[in-house]
Amino acid sequence: MLELREQIASARRIVVKLGTSSLVDADGNLDARKIDLIVDAIEQRIARGTDVIVVSSGAIAAGMAPLGLKVRPRDLATKQAAASVGQIHLAQVWGASFARYGRTIGQVLLTQSDAGSRERARNAQRTIDRLRQMGAVPIVNENDTVATSEMRFGDNDRLSAIVATLISADALVLLSDVDGLYDMNPSDPRARLLDEVRSGKDLEAVKAGDGGVFGTGGMAAKVSAARLAARGGVPVLLTATEKITEALGSAEVGTVFHTRPGRKLSAWKFWALYAADAEGVLRLDAGAVDAVTSGGTSLLAVGITGIEGEFHAGDIVEILGPDSAVVGRGEVAYDAVELATMLGQHTHELPEHLRRPVVHADYLSNYASRL
Repeated sequence: MLELREQIASARRIVVKLGTSSLVDADGNLDARKIDLIVDAIEQRIARGTDVIVVSSGAIAAGMAPLGLKVRPRDLATKQAAASVGQIHLAQVWGASFARYGRTIGQVLLTQSDAGSRERARNAQRTIDRLRQMGAVPIVNENDTVATSEMRFGDNDRLSAIVATLISADALVLLSDVDGLYDMNPSDPRARLLDEVRSGKDLEAVKAGDGGVFGTGGMAAKVSAARLAARGGVPVLLTATEKITEALGSAEVGTVFHTRPGRKLSAWKFWALYAADAEGVLRLDAGAVDAVTSGGTSLLAVGITGIEGEFHAGDIVEILGPDSAVVGRGEVAYDAVELATMLGQHTHELPEHLRRPVVHADYLSNYASRL
């Protein structure tokens, strides 16, 4: 079996995520020279037969200078205005850089609600696939112009992990201004670079910080995204943008995050757990929580103590334990009105037409086996 770095180096379909700091100069303006160097490395990888999908931050930062903004806006309306200006500039710079190679780009703007709808998520997947088939490079970004706080992925690191899983990528390359994951602030001379992360135990002593002046996703967000992608079966390489040539070449740089094949989630369960919009809540007793988290067990009415929301059969619902901790998510088989009459009852006590599991094991995903 190939070593993980060899797998990443030979992957046929990869997602490359670039943070804002990788694309702008010290003043926060888009740096065409930086982007040209990035595109040069991507084109080298494409020439080896790899499909590359780019997840690019930078829309808000790119819109700041044209609007005369000196610091990153904090209010939603100004952020959205900056993004609407910046998305145009960002696409122009990416397009001009790839045009040096005679290659076309396609802009794909997504919000959390797009990923949260199974149909819209599939549409995004089909668009990205068709762009690849036509030789264009998809440039994916969160649609900050319309995204509200409730509709946001939070940062493009998480977006890249969801996109990588959505399109069944063979690897995710997360690039920023740090050359890998350190066990403490890299500026500390005692800091040690982690070569690999195999499970959460490898992260117990790590201290990861937040984003800089122009970005939103710090190292903590990147680690979270890497673990998320790995749980979906996509291995991850985390390193600095200045090492992109090596990252997309031999992959012998930075920190790699291993998948755990025995715990890989199906595409549907990954979507339900990490991308889908939850329409309601089921509250369970302790016994039902144990049954759900053990895996392979359907959720029955007898273990449900309460419900919240006006959900319908087929909706995704959040599943909470008696302490209100989130246990998982699943596709509910009953409308809320119907389920309210069933709570706490054993299956044999229910009418014949209400004896199906509330959430079948095949459509139930839990957080118990996180990396």
